[in-house]
Parts: sequence; structure tokens; C-alpha cells
Amino acid sequence: MSRIEQVAPYIATKKTNYRFVVLALIFIVYAINYADRTNIGAVLPFIIDEFHINNFEAGAIASMFFLGYALSQIPAGFFIAKKGIRGMVALSIFGFSAFTWLMGTATSVLGLKFIRLGLGLTEGPCPVGLASTINNWFPPKEKATATGVYIAATMFAPILVPPLAVWIAMTWGWRWVFFSFAIPGLVIAVLWYLLVRTRPSESPFVSKAELETITAGQATPDARRENIVISPGFSRLDRLIRVRDLSPISTVKGLFTSKNILGDCVAYFMMVSVLYGLLTWIPLYLVKEKGFTFMSMGLVASMPCIGGFIGAIFGGYVSDKWLGRRRKPTMMFTAISTVLMMVIMLNIPQSTVAVCVGLFFVGLCLNIGWPAFTAYGMAVADSKTYPIAASIINSGGNLGGFVSPMLAGYLLDKTGSFNSVFIYFGICAAIGLVMIILLEEPK
Repeated sequence: MSRIEQVAPYIATKKTNYRFVVLALIFIVYAINYADRTNIGAVLPFIIDEFHINNFEAGAIASMFFLGYALSQIPAGFFIAKKGIRGMVALSIFGFSAFTWLMGTATSVLGLKFIRLGLGLTEGPCPVGLASTINNWFPPKEKATATGVYIAATMFAPILVPPLAVWIAMTWGWRWVFFSFAIPGLVIAVLWYLLVRTRPSESPFVSKAELETITAGQATPDARRENIVISPGFSRLDRLIRVRDLSPISTVKGLFTSKNILGDCVAYFMMVSVLYGLLTWIPLYLVKEKGFTFMSMGLVASMPCIGGFIGAIFGGYVSDKWLGRRRKPTMMFTAISTVLMMVIMLNIPQSTVAVCVGLFFVGLCLNIGWPAFTAYGMAVADSKTYPIAASIINSGGNLGGFVSPMLAGYLLDKTGSFNSVFIYFGICAAIGLVMIILLEEPK
């Protein structure tokens, strides 16, 4: 009997597909995660009116989340690499749900900032744990697709958040947005702890046949050669994206000195700056710049997220199935198309249809390459160091979410126009493109 066979009581009668149950839980967890962090955008106009603050101060409230989020990522990566995923993710879900509730109790701007900081600190371990779960539970050929579903949750939640949050705020007050949003996380924290293990070999719900499917291409010395599909049809593309035969990074020092990990981190920082800048300020842009009512704003503000939801799933599928698991092409497409969409937004007509279509394609373009920023690190690091690699990428990347809402608010205060904000986002995407081009694609 093999060592693997001794680890867990397998279901021997049939092949299971329990990894997709795990993926469904990942989707739900991350949807709740994003709902709790992005609801601030929908209620920001109400907070501005109640506390009489300027745009920079409002942006600072939103930004404090990302400071905490970035600070907790790397410690969480080390903890997960040593202790596993199960308990840390469950604790993270419970923690950020509690801080979401506390947001509704804040009586000052300073209180809002500190609670948003706490929300970020408790949410930080969650994406590291979820990405590591995908890395452990899915074979190489399914990782980008699974990551696409995982990233799609980040856009699914904000589809529902603006109209729901605005309705709750106008019916019961903005504080009840946070009280209501806190409840689902408390339930799902328990379900995660009961149903998900760090590795599939530890789960009583995984059959031997499914375990063999999951570990195919992961347990061999040459596993790194399965990062991408080698084919003459990709030869020109491989030269363009700088395909290299790279050994997986197996040390912490190697991760912190890797130009590919750090480059991915900087590129992610730039794209996160665009995404969270948009999610924070689009509601106010629609009300102040385009003249939408609060209720109609809630519906239109969902358009980038509808586009993003489609883009994330489609982008992960394209990376896995059409591009032979190459990650850079979709990342490059996202950066280039985002620059173009910012130019379009600068010249968008004063029309509801035009604004809706424009915002839809902004979200679509941004998210086609989004899964690849996470999946890229899976090929660069080995399975043991990936939680730390993911934490480096997420920590540095999400500092963009700390900087961008404040800087966008500052530009609004100085210029009084959202054109300056869209120019800033376009510059961020252009810098991101340069960094992506410099990355090597692991063979």
C-alpha cells in the first residue's frame, strides 16, 4: 500500500469530483469577502453627507482596508505554509464578518478608518488560503480555470452589492448595509471548517481515483515541464512572451529575490490600483458626473462587475484551453485593453446606454487576465513555497488598493473632474503592461 493510500479513508466505490464542491465553497467565500470590502463604495455618498468630509478623506476610509489587507498577507502565507489552510481560512471569514458588523456601529470618521483597517487585517489571510487551496486541490491543467472561477467571485459579489446596498441604505439607513452583510460570513466560516481540508488526501470525501487525477503532473520530478503545453503552433507566441525553462523556487529567499515574483507583484499593484479605484469611485462618478439617481446608480454601478464576472471565467478558460496554460498573454491583453478603455471613458457620451456599455467593457477587459496574476505564481514557485509567493503577490499588489482610492480622491478635489482619475488609471495600466512584458513565462 502506498503512503498516499494510508493518509485518508478513500471512497472506493466510484470516482468522486469533490474538488468542485471545494471550488463552489471557494467561490462563495470569496464572494462574501468581496461583498464586505466593496460595499463601502455604494454607501460612500451617504457617509460623505453624514460626516461632511471631502473626497480625499472619503477615499482614505476606503483605502485603510488595503493597508491592513497588505500587512496581514505575508504573515498569513508563512502560517499557511507551516500549519495548513483549514483553520486559518475559517478564522479569517469569522473575523472579517465581525468587523463588517462593527462598521455599522462607527460614530466617527476615525472609527470608520480603524474598523476598515481591522477588516483588511482579517480578510488578508483569506485569498492566500483560497489560492493555496486551488493549488493543492487541482491538477495543472485545471488551475487557471479554477482560478478564473475563484476570481469571478470578486465580480459576482459587486454585481449584487451596489443595488442591494443602496436599497438597504435608503430603506433602513447605511449602517444596516454592514449589519446585513455580516451574517452570511458567520455561517460559511463553520461550513468551511467542516467540509474543507488543507489537502485532498486528508479529506474523507475524496476517492482514490480523484486523488490520482488531482496529483497527475504534480508528483513527478519533471512537474515544472507541465506548466505549459509545448507545441510548434505556439513558437512565435513563446518568443514574444519569453518562455524559459525555470526551476520552481523552493526557498523563501528565492521568492523575495525573484524578478518574476516581484515583477508580477508590481504589475498586480498597478492593475489593482485601477480595479479598486473604479469600485470605490464609480458610484459617486455616476451620481455627480452623469446625473444618475441613487437607485439607478446602484444598477449601473454593477456593470463593470457583470463584465468582470464574464471576463474572469472566460480568461481562465482561455489561458488553460486555448493558450496551453500560458499566463502572460491574457495579462498583456488586460493591460492593453484597460488603457484603451480609459481613453474611451474620457470621451464617453452623456448617455445611459453608452455609460452602461462602457463600464461593462471596462470590467470585462480588466478581468480577462486577472486569474493569470494568481495562477502565474503557481508555476514560478513549488507547492510548499506557493502560499508565501501568493502572499507576496497579494500583499504588494493590494497596496494599490490602499493608494488608489486616496489618490483618486485627491485628484477629484484638485481638478473637480473625473477625467483626471481616468487618466491616472490609464497610466497605471500602461506601467502594468511594461512590467508584464518583462516577466518570464515558466516552461
